[in-house]
Amino acid sequence: MLTFDFNPTTRMIFGENSLQRLGELTKELNIKRALIVTDPGIVNAGHVAAAEKSLQAAGIATFIFQDVEENPTTRHVEKGVQFAKSIGDIDGIIGLGGGSAMDCSKGINFLYTNGGKMEDYWGVGKATEPMLPSIGIPTTAGTGSEGQSFALISQEENHRKMACGDIKARFRVVILDPLLPKSVPQDVAVVTGIDAVSHALESYVTSKRNPISQMFAREAWKMLEKNFETVLEDKSHTEAWGQMLLGAHFSGLAIENSMLGAAHACANPLTARFNITHGIAVGLMLPHVMRYNSTIVNGLYGDLVQAANLQKLTGNGDVEKLITRLRQLQAAAKLPENLQSCGIDAEILPKLAADAATQWTGNFNPRKVDEASLLQIYQEAF
Repeated sequence: MLTFDFNPTTRMIFGENSLQRLGELTKELNIKRALIVTDPGIVNAGHVAAAEKSLQAAGIATFIFQDVEENPTTRHVEKGVQFAKSIGDIDGIIGLGGGSAMDCSKGINFLYTNGGKMEDYWGVGKATEPMLPSIGIPTTAGTGSEGQSFALISQEENHRKMACGDIKARFRVVILDPLLPKSVPQDVAVVTGIDAVSHALESYVTSKRNPISQMFAREAWKMLEKNFETVLEDKSHTEAWGQMLLGAHFSGLAIENSMLGAAHACANPLTARFNITHGIAVGLMLPHVMRYNSTIVNGLYGDLVQAANLQKLTGNGDVEKLITRLRQLQAAAKLPENLQSCGIDAEILPKLAADAATQWTGNFNPRKVDEASLLQIYQEAF
């Protein structure tokens, strides 16, 4: 009999204008001095001002760290910790933005409360001291980081991603406001949306999957598949954005309970070596990993075909039908179809495979991978 451990601890608030409840929700956590972790784009969009207004109306002192960049590194986290210490004691952290702001806020929480450096927390459950209560407010429908206890932080010197997880780092409250992602640029909507789709498809079949993770992943896939093209065509569509936000969040909850697989193991070296945006990289690799996995989990891919009513799509077998639909979504997003179109030479593929073989997520792929099989996957993606 399958056994698993499901430990939900995050309160989730969903709805239009729910950002206005931030002050009330922060006060309930007994936070009096809050650090907002964000980036300049979110500031320019007016979301930080709206958050600050709500917090100040509740009598909460607010301090803003806005030096987060895409794919945060140890440098960003350390800079945020220095900023937090320079303003005196803070007793709560708010991550406001995309996955980078979420991850950076969790990284800051680790070091501000437990000291040391991010490498000390690479793995699971390595924080020995309590951490500050935190709130996550995603402005993109993408990583689902707000639903996870892991901070993905890259090492500054080599951009190798570290997954630093601890249940104490999990957001106590998550606010999903469908009005927020309307402000994201089109290119951001594209890559974050494909990232969320990839999370749903990959987490559904991992070796660590369980009924809870599959429930979240399946519902995420249905929401994302149905609404991704809509938000690309009409960024003002609030209901579709709401479904995308929920889908991305459910994907994050699925990852929290099942981890990811070889598509992410293959994507990380592409980001580290060539600075290919994560969503693009994982979207490129996913169809080929799905074909590789289909000898083991094709029946699970069939579940996802049925969940989205894709039976009439062309393709020999369930995995090909699913890939056909994934390709349609990628085409709507105008994403590259292969590695060659990204300017990657075939000679580098063995080095990419060697890098991918060291990635943690590959351990949870339903079909075992090694350097040789990963090279084959890269070659098929070329």
